[in-house]
Amino acid sequence: MQPETIRTPTKSLTKIIYIIYALHIFSAFNGLLSPAFIITAFLTGWPSIIALVMSYVWRNDAEDTYLHTHFNWLISTFWSALIWLFVAWLLVVTMVGIVIGIPLMLIVGLWVIYRLGKGFFALNDGRVVP
Repeated sequence: MQPETIRTPTKSLTKIIYIIYALHIFSAFNGLLSPAFIITAFLTGWPSIIALVMSYVWRNDAEDTYLHTHFNWLISTFWSALIWLFVAWLLVVTMVGIVIGIPLMLIVGLWVIYRLGKGFFALNDGRVVP
């Protein structure tokens, strides 16, 4: 079930959310193209940090539009990935959990790319993110 939207978002707000997605995607793909994990590049890259701040700043402007779900989607993706990175890091530090921690980092990195793709395509179609 998709929530009803009361108003149409402004063009400038729509451009801002596209920029936010682009910054997050840029950070995530830096993890693919470098020795870093996707998740660490996504969470520690300056583009993602800037995108997170932008999401918090403009989220209230998107109230009652379909864009509000996108802001929440991106914010929750960032914080969920951070929690899972912390869990994976704790597993790696214990040495016993290395065989679980490193694959967990890879899985969460792929999950981040999936969420960014799903959200971006929904945005491109003018839909809410479930």
